[in-house]
Amino acid sequence: MSYFPFGLEARHLAKRRSRLVWLLGTLSLWAATTLPGHAVPSYARQTGEECGACHIGGFGPQLTAHGLKFKLNAYAESDGKSGHVPLSAMLVGSYTKTKKDQSGDAGPYQGPNDNAVVQEVSAFLAGGLTDHIGTFVQATYSGIERKLALDNVDVRYAQPVQLAGEEAIVGITFNNNPTVTDLFNSVPAWRFPYMASDLTPGPIASPVIDGGLEQQVGGVSVYGMWNDSIYAEVGGYHTFSRGFLENMNVIANDDPLDKTSGVSPYWRLTYFKDLHSQAWQVGVFGFDPNIQLDGGPSEKDRYRDYGIDASYQFLGNRQHVFTVNTAYIYESRHLDGTYAAGDAENSSGHVNRVDLSGSYYYDRTLGLTAGVFNIGGSSDNVLYGPEPDSGSRNGKPDISGYILQADFTPFGKESSWGSPWANLRAGLQYTGYTKFNGASTNYDGYGRDAKDNNTVFAFIWTAF
Repeated sequence: MSYFPFGLEARHLAKRRSRLVWLLGTLSLWAATTLPGHAVPSYARQTGEECGACHIGGFGPQLTAHGLKFKLNAYAESDGKSGHVPLSAMLVGSYTKTKKDQSGDAGPYQGPNDNAVVQEVSAFLAGGLTDHIGTFVQATYSGIERKLALDNVDVRYAQPVQLAGEEAIVGITFNNNPTVTDLFNSVPAWRFPYMASDLTPGPIASPVIDGGLEQQVGGVSVYGMWNDSIYAEVGGYHTFSRGFLENMNVIANDDPLDKTSGVSPYWRLTYFKDLHSQAWQVGVFGFDPNIQLDGGPSEKDRYRDYGIDASYQFLGNRQHVFTVNTAYIYESRHLDGTYAAGDAENSSGHVNRVDLSGSYYYDRTLGLTAGVFNIGGSSDNVLYGPEPDSGSRNGKPDISGYILQADFTPFGKESSWGSPWANLRAGLQYTGYTKFNGASTNYDGYGRDAKDNNTVFAFIWTAF
């Protein structure tokens, strides 16, 4: 379900798996045969360190200060040993139950409730290819849609330099998802929940930087960290061609494809302080795409996203670890194209989103996380109008709620079974809604309340 007024159907994957499999096979063969001295199958094997050195709780994606610097240095740091291949894999099995059955099936091959699925299976080309070049390239098979597609891509080059008398790291990255390059777990691509169900109703609105263009765009950013303190990134994104997106199974040939007009700028600035036993960060970011609707009028939709975020982590001696991540995003919308097409009551408005989460991990094994979220914005009786034949929805995009999660990671330490060849996280998550798509009660006009979407989600998340 797209929650933007334009046709962002990134998850409607095509059935052309063979070309994607061929691409991954070519990349894997190239890595294995030409880069035996530097390439590795996973970051843990590459560095010779336990997963807990780079990740909070012994499992990704929440980064420690050490993990942040590994990513900053282009995933290229290693233990110096040779003979590795940069391949890894991931499998997620899950069970989803909402408080009340959904009005229709939760997915194309699932029922309205109580769904147990292999949620996703991913393959990664992930590791350092040279001393300064590294990759994070993911392809994912969705067990829900039963299709394979290109997922997140982040290929980067980094180089240490001297700048104004201080040490610095400068780099360049090619990627396909605004914020996927980021170092912190407060921005959309990496924020909590780090694993969630794909079989629950979604919000009707959220800022476009919140996954609205993921995998549909390609971008190049230059970045740098100065004096281990000031991080800056600036870049731009443009929509891939329809042919490429179909070949990579990101869209189907009958999906609409709304395209960015020109280059959409992205920027990031943050101050980071690593105190070894603890670390904190505060920053700002922004994204400004103009969107031309597929087959729509000549007018464009203009989005201006501005965010502020902060993070804190207490590591101590790694036995008791605490983290806090938060972000606020404000999006100004000028929907000239959507308004001209008759799909919006107003040509301008806004959407804002706030997220806050805190976690505790014991000995890189047992974890508890709690988060709250809120989406609000301008009313629009057409854009967020009533469901057909109901007439009772109030034209607001508002959503609010909370998430509680407990998880267990048995193999995140250096001395664990399977380390560094395998890792696992088992988790139980509960999401509660106090408001959904504009209202607390009868939000769809058919008697469904926000709390009817409350969800129990159990998962087993493996990496090897």
